[in-house]
Amino acid sequence: MTRPAPSHPLQSESDGEQVVIVGTGELAAIAFEYLTYDSPHQVVAFSAEPDFITWLPDQSYCGLPALPIDQLAGAYPPQRHRVFVAVSATGLNRVRRRLLDAVKAAGFECISYVSSRACVWPSVEIGENAFIFENCVLQHGSKVGDNVLLWNGASVAHSSVVEDDCCLAPNAAVAGFSRIGRGSFLGIGSCVSDVLSVAPDCVIGAGAVVIRDTRSRQVYVGNPARPTGSDSFEVFGIPAE
Repeated sequence: MTRPAPSHPLQSESDGEQVVIVGTGELAAIAFEYLTYDSPHQVVAFSAEPDFITWLPDQSYCGLPALPIDQLAGAYPPQRHRVFVAVSATGLNRVRRRLLDAVKAAGFECISYVSSRACVWPSVEIGENAFIFENCVLQHGSKVGDNVLLWNGASVAHSSVVEDDCCLAPNAAVAGFSRIGRGSFLGIGSCVSDVLSVAPDCVIGAGAVVIRDTRSRQVYVGNPARPTGSDSFEVFGIPAE
């Protein structure tokens, strides 16, 4: 007997929403293409902070209207529209979080997207404003928080947790029963072994292999991964908190 492929509820949505993408950079254009061709949603406009609108020809982006974020609720009422904040991991995701908080304060709810070409089991928990690219694998009981980006080929094994505001670059891998702390960035092809904790605001360099718990605000490189001594806030230009 042929069994159906695993399908997460976000991959089975049939009713689409009218969505405004917050962002006018590369990730916003990527999100527009994915939502247009691989979701039931309809993108109707773009929005951003004023400095990122004024440079746009004809106040449009990807052929759709673009307006300052302080005008968003008036033009696209939150009762009838949803938002996706599509901003890169700039400032260890602080910029994306700030914009997410702004649209939430204006009354909007945010969608999450899971590629139809990702393997995401039904037991996986996925938060708000998350984006899961193609060829990602999320196994049984894993959890992905709010405002998380999992780029193509990233994997989160069984019962592991990726906390809010994280970004996993292509082919980053998290083994079972591990936890990735809030605001962390895992570089391309990096690996986190099982039953480990990556502390908040860590940067794990490309190809690094983490075999022991990390310390917050550190940058790790190599195999096995070792701290460089750099403060991740300094590397990403974040004011001290």
